[in-house]
Amino acid sequence: MRTTMSFTWTSALNVTLLLLLVAAIVVACLTLPVDKILKDLLEWIDRNLGPWGPLALIAAYIPLTVLAVPASVLTLGGGYLYGLPIGFIADSIGATVGAVASFLLGRTIGKSLVVSRLKDYPQFRLVTIAIQRSGFKISILLRLAPFVPFNILNYLLSVTPVPLGEYTLASWLGMMPITLALVYVGTTFKDLSDVTRGWGEFSKTHLWF
Repeated sequence: MRTTMSFTWTSALNVTLLLLLVAAIVVACLTLPVDKILKDLLEWIDRNLGPWGPLALIAAYIPLTVLAVPASVLTLGGGYLYGLPIGFIADSIGATVGAVASFLLGRTIGKSLVVSRLKDYPQFRLVTIAIQRSGFKISILLRLAPFVPFNILNYLLSVTPVPLGEYTLASWLGMMPITLALVYVGTTFKDLSDVTRGWGEFSKTHLWF
């Protein structure tokens, strides 16, 4: 009886946290001036942090990724502010750290809920078996697929049995091509406003997608 009650309270807490996270994502994407916030952040990093700027850029990825807000602006900004080598290294580390943070959060508050809902579906069992056998391969292929949103994929993979180490390495390697491309594009910009131009329309359009 005590075990059942404990499980019920734990499940209720997980559901509540998951709903709060979803609500935060929707509110952030629809109401917050994401483009202005990110532009101001990049300008502040450029003006005040000097050689510590890349570390701040890495840290900025964590809340954006956890809230499933696309971090393309930061990736472009890294290229604009620091050039190709340093910008690529900082953006690559930041994207990976953010992906791991989202993965751990999803595995903590969402796995039991999602698995309990999907365990009766044969397709989910097949995917689970496939990931148990080839977790790294499947994770990196999903990362390389351009039609799979990176931030949503973090949470989807968190409810699978892929080990954290394999997920981290696959995410780092799989995100490298698009990260390198965006950083290079950022190096071609002449002004910081180019980084955030059109971001508002992009984020609102892709939220529902």
